[in-house]
Amino acid sequence: MKKVSLFLLSFVFLAATSGWGLEKGPAGPGPKTKCPVCGMFVAKYTDFLAKVTFKDSSSDYFDGSKDMFRYLLNLKKYSPRKEQADIGNLQVTDYYSLTLIDGLKAFYVFGSDVYGPMGKELIPFEKEAEARAFMKDHQGKRVLRFQEVSNTLLGSLD
Repeated sequence: MKKVSLFLLSFVFLAATSGWGLEKGPAGPGPKTKCPVCGMFVAKYTDFLAKVTFKDSSSDYFDGSKDMFRYLLNLKKYSPRKEQADIGNLQVTDYYSLTLIDGLKAFYVFGSDVYGPMGKELIPFEKEAEARAFMKDHQGKRVLRFQEVSNTLLGSLD
């Protein structure tokens, strides 16, 4: 009995750590994937990549958080067949770690001297302390949470 259990445990561990037999998620934007807001090819700008994934597993990629917010705040314009309720999750790229983080929980620095692919940008961070330190180092004006971003605020970044 122990040999069978040990074998089964080893098999499960091997499958889990190697990815064998498990579905893999999308690898990211392809070389021809365009931002639905500005039309830029997003694969060139992975340091600023943002992503909206819908409950039907479809995704839209953006060349920065600013365009992701424009899209979300004007969803009917950019994706007429989608609704807010269709959104599964949002991810943005943390400025320091360059990893995708939860866009709803991120801290965004507004008004810094760091520019993204489309100019002035909302710079995302997973940790508030890092956002505040960045804001001081790069003349940022405010640290914002997801709910604080508006069309008016985005307009001031143009």
